[in-house]
Amino acid sequence: MADNHGNKWKMPLLVFFKDARKVLRLDSIGRELLGIAFPAALAVAADPIASLIDTAFIGHLGAVELAAAGISITLFNQASRITIFPLVSVTTSFVAEEDTLKKITDIEKALPNTDNDESNLGNSASANMEMNKNINKNTSKSSSLAASSKNKSKNEKRQIASASTALIFGTILGLLQASILIFAAKPLLLAMGAKQGSDMLILAEKYLKLRALGAPAVLLALAMQAIFRGFKDTKTPLYVIVLGYALNVALDPVLIFYCKLGLNGAAVAHVISQYLMALALLLILMKKVDLLPPSIKDLQIFRFLKNGGLLLARVIAVTFCVTFAASLAARLGPITMAAFQTCQQVWMTSSLLSDGLAVAIQAILACSFAEKDYEKAKVAAVRVLQISFVMGAVLSVVVGIGLYFGAVVFSKTLSVLHLIRVGLPFAAATQPINALAFVFDGVNYGASDFTYAATSLVMVSIVSIGIEFLMYKIKGFLGIWIALTIYMALRMLAGFWRMGTGTGPWHFLKE
Repeated sequence: MADNHGNKWKMPLLVFFKDARKVLRLDSIGRELLGIAFPAALAVAADPIASLIDTAFIGHLGAVELAAAGISITLFNQASRITIFPLVSVTTSFVAEEDTLKKITDIEKALPNTDNDESNLGNSASANMEMNKNINKNTSKSSSLAASSKNKSKNEKRQIASASTALIFGTILGLLQASILIFAAKPLLLAMGAKQGSDMLILAEKYLKLRALGAPAVLLALAMQAIFRGFKDTKTPLYVIVLGYALNVALDPVLIFYCKLGLNGAAVAHVISQYLMALALLLILMKKVDLLPPSIKDLQIFRFLKNGGLLLARVIAVTFCVTFAASLAARLGPITMAAFQTCQQVWMTSSLLSDGLAVAIQAILACSFAEKDYEKAKVAAVRVLQISFVMGAVLSVVVGIGLYFGAVVFSKTLSVLHLIRVGLPFAAATQPINALAFVFDGVNYGASDFTYAATSLVMVSIVSIGIEFLMYKIKGFLGIWIALTIYMALRMLAGFWRMGTGTGPWHFLKE
């Protein structure tokens, strides 16, 4: 009884420092993390990088155009997060879990069954044989999972119901997002802080409507990326994404300056690249997965709705928090919004590099929990958190130096450059905090801890919105960045609390 009571109150906080010296070691866990995380990080960062390049081109059109693009891109991206983020998160976990369980089932069926032969042996001999059989079976399972995946991908298509379900939801949500952004563009931009009749509003409305035409392609492409991630394949999406955004970047100067489409040219370039990426990913996926399930009953619609609904509440709260900060900056005028857009793009682009680690740990943990391999789950989670902190520290230096000397790439207006340098310390110093916060999201999703991920972030966002408004009133542009720093710190602490207390799916850390 005493031991049980002790375990009940045990706080495994020291687990975060376990084997810290091995943080950069390329052992089996390190190689697996790197193999998934590096391509995923590049893929995740591709869209913000393309947006940064768009911002640089648009910045040469003028401060008003830059502000119009900034408020439109913020609105489009946050709308996309609301519609796709829950779907992407649950898809990666469900595909990884379903694929792992199918592999285990296939391997168990393939292993020789010697139960009948052993039934006539004595008790002692039978026990030894059974023990050896189980050991051999477990060893066979572990060593055969990777080979099974390769063989199956070569010989036959995978039958993964969660992949089919994800594409259905992606199509529906993409059409819904496009319709809302096109028909409600003006009121949404007004709600974001654009002023009625202003040049910024006129330009932003046209840009947003054009970019919204690509929403179905954006959501389908992201859903398919999540399916590949569930298979621990982050290289295939990377190749497609890099080529797609390379086309986007190539089309930007042609459409913006040569064809004299201005701001609208940037939107058209983005839409064309998104549809080509979605088509390429679909053709590749059709070769690997049978997208038509045996029957409608096999689709995991209610499971997606339940867990996706939890994450929808979470992402709405988080999105409102970030969008509210942008709307406060817009209320301070186009100069302030232009500076905020630049700082925010750099802030999110560099931070999202850590999202590659989040993708890797989500896929690894989903498989580990499906296999009930809790030791691997613990080691992998701790390792990836330690790596994310180191990465965040490096990013702090890179962002600080890069934005200080490179701000002129985005604008030559002195007042904009001054405000960029005001936000620079926050964009740089928060990198370790942001990295841990993003990776803790992957840890929660990999453990299928969707309820905690939703409730904790809703509470954090409610508190942060109040802080944003208060700091905006007191300190203006500077106050917005102080509030965003507090917001990310609270997100990080919510992740630490779950694992650090050994609650929920991490109860085994108390043992």
